[in-house]
Amino acid sequence: MNTRRSLKLFACLVATAAAVVGASSLAPRVASARAGYHVAKTYKLGGEGGWDLFTVDAAARRIYISRSTHVMVVDADTGAVVGDIPDTPGVHDIALAPELGKGFTSNGRGGSVTVFDTKTLKTLATVKVGQNPDAMTYDAASGRVFVFNAASNDATAVDAKTATVAGTIPLGGKPEAGVSDGRGHVFVNIEDKSEIVDIDSRKLTAGAHWSLAPCEEPTGLAMDRKRRRLFAGCGGNKMMAVVNADTGKLVTTLPAGAGIDAAGFDPATNLAFASGGDGTLAVVHEDSPDKYTVTETAQTQRGARTMSVDLKTHRVYLITAEFGPPPPATPERPRPRPSIVPGSFTLIVMEK
Repeated sequence: MNTRRSLKLFACLVATAAAVVGASSLAPRVASARAGYHVAKTYKLGGEGGWDLFTVDAAARRIYISRSTHVMVVDADTGAVVGDIPDTPGVHDIALAPELGKGFTSNGRGGSVTVFDTKTLKTLATVKVGQNPDAMTYDAASGRVFVFNAASNDATAVDAKTATVAGTIPLGGKPEAGVSDGRGHVFVNIEDKSEIVDIDSRKLTAGAHWSLAPCEEPTGLAMDRKRRRLFAGCGGNKMMAVVNADTGKLVTTLPAGAGIDAAGFDPATNLAFASGGDGTLAVVHEDSPDKYTVTETAQTQRGARTMSVDLKTHRVYLITAEFGPPPPATPERPRPRPSIVPGSFTLIVMEK
């Protein structure tokens, strides 16, 4: 995970008291007491490595979780670890091209993308991209995977069929998460400029740069494709920004948790989500294209800043671990991150 993201997580852990999640065996009692989103199950996955973003394959019932040097593959219904994709140095994110039976990982330290077979999990190819590739998204309209390179301030488009680089798009700032509208446009948050860039996925050009002010440090990004609305999680100042995907107009902002690093949208329920490292999940209902209501702020677990929505079951998954005290500060690391308790890495299942 990149330095800025690590510092944001550290700040959330220091500033926020632990929101302790009950064990899986207590889930029925918790569920009966709450009508909204609640922790229904927790799966202690353990394993080595930190984590960043992850992806739910709702159709195949698999969850692909980045774990620093490898990708952990988990059964979405049982929480069982069913596979592993090795040799993904500094992996940040996973994108899927279901119609091709392929998956892609962004390897931050390797400056590369690993292409794998989603059935066998075997590596098919390795593609060199930009510097510190972070978030990524697949655009079916162009048949390309868009990899957002945090250090080189650009996006690399990789042809999903041939595993070759189709082009590079300068973005003018540090990109974070991106989404495809399925019609030939890819939208990406620019964290250090507080804006969204509209990319033409076929021409491989960057078009409009839309300001997200007052949103600061936008990270997670989700989209309602039908109503053409973008949902940006603002990691710097505890809000969600809603943007018109056709005009770039800021529709509204809504309160959310601290240290947001992911956003999601469920078209079946018209609910948007933003997950914070402070142990909260903001749940926003889309009443109409221009009216939004925060229906609840659900409690998760501290450090659970990344999430993914299961579009089949409408569950929300989050990942985190238990934390111990940070190691002593050094000149090289004046604000070291809290230590991770060995074997405590956990998958959280939220449902209504």
